[in-house]
Amino acid sequence: MKGIRTLLIVIAVLTYNIQFAQESEEKQLSLDSGPISSQFEFVSKKSGNYRAEGKAYEVVRVIYLDKLRKNVLDSLNASSKKAAELKATIAGHEATVASLNKRLDETTSNLNNVTEEKDSMSFLGALVSKGTYNFILWTIIGGLLLLFLLFVYKFRNSNILTQEAKSALSELEIEYEQHRRRALEREQKISRELQDEINKYRKSK
Repeated sequence: MKGIRTLLIVIAVLTYNIQFAQESEEKQLSLDSGPISSQFEFVSKKSGNYRAEGKAYEVVRVIYLDKLRKNVLDSLNASSKKAAELKATIAGHEATVASLNKRLDETTSNLNNVTEEKDSMSFLGALVSKGTYNFILWTIIGGLLLLFLLFVYKFRNSNILTQEAKSALSELEIEYEQHRRRALEREQKISRELQDEINKYRKSK
């Protein structure tokens, strides 16, 4: 008798626990909160079932279907609104990226122009690279140096020729003076001899 009483108490406790667990689970499932999947589960648990003509049917209260439909539509509208917001945000980001890319291209172009101007020199109104400018400059300097050396060479040759000409002219003047002096001496000597002959001729008369 005592064992039967204990068994009945145990059965009563287990039954109470099972019923309490089911009530707790049903309290967690609701059409007023939670995700759509849990709301469908709530409707499924609240629906009845029967069989007719060998087919199983679920009987759902219309108020649950209306509430579930409203919640689904609200979720779809919220998702559509969120998608539109995300599209607008993406469009804004794309516009910002496009603007930044444009500014980056302009900055890159300006940087290239500044670099080209920095690496170039103005020569006769035209921009040329530093290498070309240095080549032209050193070519001009080399040409001027060659012309200067040629001028110095010509000047030295001319100076040597001038000195030689002066020396030859001086020697020629000395030789001419000596020749003139000898010619004058001969002329004087001949004049004296002629005068002597004239004097002798006069005396002989």
